[in-house]
Amino acid sequence: MAEPRSPRILAVAALVALAALVMGAPARAERADREKPLQVESDRLVYDDAKQVGTFTGNVVATKGTILIRGDRLVLRQDAAGNQHSFVYGNPASFRQKREGLNEFIEGYGGEIDYDSSSETAHIRQNAVLRKLEKERVTEEMFGQLIVYEGKTDSYTVDGSPTRTPSSANPSGRVRVVIQPKPAEPAAKPDAAPKAGAPGTPPAATQTTTPAAPALKPADSLSLPKTGERR
Repeated sequence: MAEPRSPRILAVAALVALAALVMGAPARAERADREKPLQVESDRLVYDDAKQVGTFTGNVVATKGTILIRGDRLVLRQDAAGNQHSFVYGNPASFRQKREGLNEFIEGYGGEIDYDSSSETAHIRQNAVLRKLEKERVTEEMFGQLIVYEGKTDSYTVDGSPTRTPSSANPSGRVRVVIQPKPAEPAAKPDAAPKAGAPGTPPAATQTTTPAAPALKPADSLSLPKTGERR
């Protein structure tokens, strides 16, 4: 007879199951983004060549492949190896990236976002929100004060506010996760009857008309021919 499992083992199993449910199918951030150039648009730029630091202000939009970053101010640093480290500030600042091999996206919002291209990691701070989308439908949402998203492993960590500071998106100030149910499969429609003349429709049978038989003459109209006469 098998020994009953301890409460500790059952608790660990439950946590593993919950993590698998929240994380969903394994996937990574779009790999091709690593080889794409970084492009930044803004109203103003102040650049320090000695420090390799650029400060962009005014409706900042930064793109790198499928990565899209928006904010009011962006501080961009580049190291000797050419890796970029971006600090973006806004109300809110936003981050978006496609997931590898899927028509799904990751979106992040917060007062401050910093993104490291070498580690492919985004830190989202101040009323942080992370969303997972299938096409444009939100399937999962995470709320906290700090969210760390790692694109290489498609994993994330959410920390709540130590003081449980409430916000409009997260009134409790604690870590909050919302998982939407999957939409129901649409019912199959019955096959419609094929229209006449439609491709694949057999031609209609041709009706043949049988000529009418000649009318029979009445008996009294019939007479034997006289001698020497021909009929």
